[in-house]
Amino acid sequence: MASAGTSAGIDSGTNRTRLSAAAAALVTVGAGLILRAVAAGDVAKYGGDALYTVLVLALVVLASPRMTAWKAGALALAVSWGIEFSQLTGVPAELSRHSTAARLILGSTFDAPDLLGYAAGALGGWLVVASRRAGRRRPSATAAGERRR
Repeated sequence: MASAGTSAGIDSGTNRTRLSAAAAALVTVGAGLILRAVAAGDVAKYGGDALYTVLVLALVVLASPRMTAWKAGALALAVSWGIEFSQLTGVPAELSRHSTAARLILGSTFDAPDLLGYAAGALGGWLVVASRRAGRRRPSATAAGERRR
């Protein structure tokens, strides 16, 4: 039987992490849609690249909430770069011609500067995940004072 504070063997910290990651994914999609609506040119393009990797990072944390922030950021960057480099094959371009979803997820044309946008997103996402986790590990002043008594 699961103890108090757990659900089917998953601790409440893992549940909070997953909930936060799901919320971050939704906020990131919303931010991307807003960015497309209000910005143009390089701001929209490279901002969208960064948000794409932030979304991938949120999905990585959602799927594997105990993965370290560093590994989650690195995996998100690797996925983003892998998709970008796959555009050199022409397969994403062909899929994009037949599917809006494929176009949104895979893109169609390799553009080396996109790699920097993805790196910026991975760095920003890693900073958020790492700082949130560090904040949770720090004992509160009240808890620290109670331990000293």
